[in-house]
Amino acid sequence: MRATPLYRVVEEHLRTRIGSGELVPGDLIPSESQLARTLGVSQGTVKKALEKLVHERLLYRHQGKGTYVSRIDFNNSLFRFFAYGDGAGGAVRIRKHTPARALRPGPREVCRRLAVAAGSELLCIERVGYADESPVMTETSWWVAELVAGLEDDSLHIPDLMYAMVVERFALPVVRCDETLTAEVADTVTAERLRIAPGAPLLVLKRLAVTTDARPMEFRITRGRGDRFSYKTEIR
Repeated sequence: MRATPLYRVVEEHLRTRIGSGELVPGDLIPSESQLARTLGVSQGTVKKALEKLVHERLLYRHQGKGTYVSRIDFNNSLFRFFAYGDGAGGAVRIRKHTPARALRPGPREVCRRLAVAAGSELLCIERVGYADESPVMTETSWWVAELVAGLEDDSLHIPDLMYAMVVERFALPVVRCDETLTAEVADTVTAERLRIAPGAPLLVLKRLAVTTDARPMEFRITRGRGDRFSYKTEIR
């Protein structure tokens, strides 16, 4: 009996994780080296399997950022809102973890930016981004709760590329983002999350995401380590 080619073992491993819902559209899959170690195969074998799944559009490869679980209509446009890099401005894989989410009264400034009444109940999502197993950024994301009803449920998996889920599950395309980049120093809570000293420098990105009919849907504050995080934009 002919043995299953090793690249097909990698394919089936990923198909099973995607088919079971363990990995969903927008999730960053393990790196080629991680998959090779896990499955006991060479990186060349992993690369061959990934190329086939990308060709089938089950996966989407973004240069320098990693390979994501895809959909048939998944495309590069989602990535224009994620120009994060390493401390030198180079491309970097960032995997995100969601330690907390809850419905809360929104701060006055956040409510103003989202064009809702002061004190309105919003969905607050806290995330931490990791590069090479080290925390490099935190996100506090405030959403208009009625637009993403049910996302407060902890059992609902939020993928690394959250906007992919928002488009698919809630039919909320991101049509524009207004962003402001500033700097600050780390407070005690942020320093603990990022494993840095209080007072260490941070880059701070404030983003207002807008959906159709010019309706604000998300206000996000991203704080990145000054030595491990950068933000790149292109002006044409």
